[in-house]
Amino acid sequence: MLMELERECLEVYRRKVDEAANTKARFHQTVAAKEAELATLMAALGEHDIHSPIKMEKRSASLKQKLASITPLVEELKKKKDERLKQFEDVKTQIEKISGEIFGFHSVNNALSSTAVEDEHDLSLRRLNEYQTHLRTLQKEKSDRLQKVLQCVNEVHSLCSVLGLDFGQTVGDVHPSLHGTQVEQSTNISNSTLEGLEQAILKLKIERKTRIQKLKDVVSKLFELWNLMDSSKEERNCFMKITSIVGTSESEITERGVLSTEMIEKASAQVDRLAKLKASRMKELVFKKRSELEEICKLTHTEPDTSTTAEKASALIDSGLVDPSELLANIEAQIIKAKDEALSRKEVTDRIDKWFAACEEENWLDEYNQDDNRYCAGRGAHINLKRAERARITISKIPAMVDNLINKTLAWEDEKKTHFLYDGVRLVSILDDYKLARQQKEEDKRRHRDLKKMQDLLLNQKEAMYGSKPSPRKNNSFRKTNSYRANGNGSMPPTPRRNSLSGGTTSELLTPRSYSGRQNGYFKEMRRLSTAPLNFVAISKEDTMSYASLCGSEPDSPPQV
Repeated sequence: MLMELERECLEVYRRKVDEAANTKARFHQTVAAKEAELATLMAALGEHDIHSPIKMEKRSASLKQKLASITPLVEELKKKKDERLKQFEDVKTQIEKISGEIFGFHSVNNALSSTAVEDEHDLSLRRLNEYQTHLRTLQKEKSDRLQKVLQCVNEVHSLCSVLGLDFGQTVGDVHPSLHGTQVEQSTNISNSTLEGLEQAILKLKIERKTRIQKLKDVVSKLFELWNLMDSSKEERNCFMKITSIVGTSESEITERGVLSTEMIEKASAQVDRLAKLKASRMKELVFKKRSELEEICKLTHTEPDTSTTAEKASALIDSGLVDPSELLANIEAQIIKAKDEALSRKEVTDRIDKWFAACEEENWLDEYNQDDNRYCAGRGAHINLKRAERARITISKIPAMVDNLINKTLAWEDEKKTHFLYDGVRLVSILDDYKLARQQKEEDKRRHRDLKKMQDLLLNQKEAMYGSKPSPRKNNSFRKTNSYRANGNGSMPPTPRRNSLSGGTTSELLTPRSYSGRQNGYFKEMRRLSTAPLNFVAISKEDTMSYASLCGSEPDSPPQV
């Protein structure tokens, strides 16, 4: 029994010993696990000062004491780890958000997912400080980028306001977040956004510069047309908003809508309206200047340029092929040229006028000499006698006057290397023809005198033959009592143009005035003068019959002159 009891006790003891050994092993394992966990937490959190009290108690303390002392540390470190993880998550979230705004969300998410596992094994304050430092760097960069983005957006807004463009659509084309309506939507401040804003600003500045230049051109035309058309102040004030940009730099143009397309189109429409009004008035001015040119040429007896006639000028202006200002300048140049030519021709034209005056006096004297009652006492008879004496003196100077005029004309032609034209005909030719016609007239006068002497001789012979004197001849030809007599105040009335000598026997002398409107047809007149039959002085019918009877009865008796 004792031996069985001893054996049973030994088995119980062994069992107890095994249980105690197993419990000790579990305690060792638990303590080791706690220590490993503690070491892991300390390594992750970077806590190295906690080992010292544990090492000091490691030798003297029991396993339960060790477990009791290490368990609170583990729990404390777990809580600290959780807090540290929360701090890391907050910092990472901010870094991820800011990095997504700066660099783009897709690339940032991929980079953070690869580093998330590594960061769980390193939760030390050093690592947290690195993250916080990185976060502060990103926050500063975000602040700088936000400020830059805001500056760009403000500049885009200002440019769109001046240009009259849609600001929302402009920045929305760069990135939708720049004009988002959602509050939680973050503004994209990436490099692509900044580049897009810079490109948009550059395009807007180019557009602004183009519109400013276009508007300045329109405004300069407006000022020119206003000054030319003498526009009212009220009409100009309507466009004061756009005229203020003249002389203003690009940066100073900030008024809303001043460079909009509507404003430019409005100013362009005003320019078109004034241009049409200017064209009509310029046409009137061109016609007026053309009339002035024709009047100058008429006074100087020259031919105006046919390229600027009223019909051609109107057709050119209506077709738009020629600027009315250029056409007006061309006509003004022709007027200046005509005036200069008139000044150079003045010496010759003055002599022509003197020649005309002498010819008029000669015509008047011829008519005066044909009046049988010119010596009768009457009112103004003495004035006509004095004028006749002056006319005879003037007429005696005509041949020398014509020769001198020819010499002056030839000298002018030698100097100018061109012909001196008078109403389209060369003046020298006119003068030469006048000299020939004058010689013909003198010959006609001489024949007239000879025939009159013969007529008087025949009348005397008839009187001697029949012993009776015929009744006086009634001469009614060229009886123009009002053509040369003085008027009431003693001045002479204008002398009519003489068409013939002695009842239409000879045409008037050819002068430049007789050439007007005929141009080169004066040669026909000369042929008519040379081929016309000699028509002697008008003889009464009774004298003609007596002359015929006398010649028929006495054919052999020659007339005595």
